[in-house]
This record gives sequence, C-alpha cells and structure tokens, in this order.
Amino acid sequence: MLGLLRLAVLRTALAAALTLSAGVAAAHAHPHVWITATSELVYGPDGALTGVRHSWAFDDMFSTYALQGIETKQKGVYTREELAPLAQTNVESLKEFAFFTFAKAEGKKQKFNEPVDYYLDVNNSVLTLHFFLPLKAPVKSKEMAVEVFDPSYFIDFTFADKDPVKLAGAPAGCALKFERPNDGTATAQRMSEDNFLSGDNSNYGAMFANKIEVKCP
Repeated sequence: MLGLLRLAVLRTALAAALTLSAGVAAAHAHPHVWITATSELVYGPDGALTGVRHSWAFDDMFSTYALQGIETKQKGVYTREELAPLAQTNVESLKEFAFFTFAKAEGKKQKFNEPVDYYLDVNNSVLTLHFFLPLKAPVKSKEMAVEVFDPSYFIDFTFADKDPVKLAGAPAGCALKFERPNDGTATAQRMSEDNFLSGDNSNYGAMFANKIEVKCP
C-alpha cells in the first residue's frame, strides 16, 4: 500500500502524516492521527493580536512511532535537545498545510509567519509539540475568529477539557467564546467512499473545526 511505503520511507512521524494527508487521507473519511490541543491567543501591549501559541499532544500510538530510533542518553527520557531535529521537521512540515490554523479579523483572512519558539517534550509517554505561530502583521480587531482543523481530516484535533483556550494580554473587556465541532459521525457515515472520492473533499475537515471567537469593546 502506498501509504505504508511512504511511512516506511519518511522517518519522522509527523512529517509522514502531513505528507499523506494531502493524498491517502482523501480516500478515507476518518482520522489516522489524534491530537489533544490547547491554544493561547497572545496580545501585545498595544492590544493587537500577535499570534497563537499551540500545544499539541499526540495519541499514544503516534507518540510511540514518532520516538522510534531517537537516541537518548537515558533510556526512556527525552530532552528538548534530543528531540530538536524532530521538532524542526514537524514545524517545517506545517507550512504546506497552513499550520492547521485559520484566522479572520472582522471577516478578513489573516496570514501567519512560520512557527517560532518550538520544541517537543515527552510526558507519560505522550509526545507534545509546542510552538508560537505569529501573525504576519499584528492586528487590532473588535471581532477575531480562529479555527483549528485539518481540511483533509487525516488529523483529528480535540481540545482539552480543562482550559482549552486562553487569552494572554488581551485588552480589558475582551470576551472569549470557544465552540467544539459538532459530531460529524452521522454525516461521515452517509458519505460512501465513492462519493467522497468523486467530490471536492479538500475541505472536508472543516466540519470538525474548533472555533475560537474573541469580541473586544
């Protein structure tokens, strides 16, 4: 199977998943990688949104696969330095997929620069990617919307139950609203594989978007 061959060739797990999400995943209306996320919208002293800080914890199976072959000084203990090459590969792979993060200020699309301050850590065998995603230009807006999802639905993003989204340095009076995706299981079941392949499935994952809204005075 092409997907398995690619996985064997690509040594870093997230890079493999990102590459496959553009092709193999289109044939399946279900995810292959699961991420538990938390996010923080970061504001500057002038009240402008500067970017989004993400933490993405991968599922157990994926974490185990990703850590295979990484040399460590102490067995089972991974330092940031030892995980740095994998972290770099991961964040570089995100660009092709728009970082799975989509922002609008008062309805106008906003663009991001490449991630900074990124690193990986391992806690209880769970691999977590941390990074800051800066906007190309900080933006002041009374209405800001941010969505996190994989358009191909190869990767499923589920936000943590506790404190899924926070505001950092937001102006006084700004109100945060977080909406989890509706259960799309029934919709996915109604879509046969033939219909899924023949239609435009490039943004299928939008049905499973996590939506963040901020309204400021």
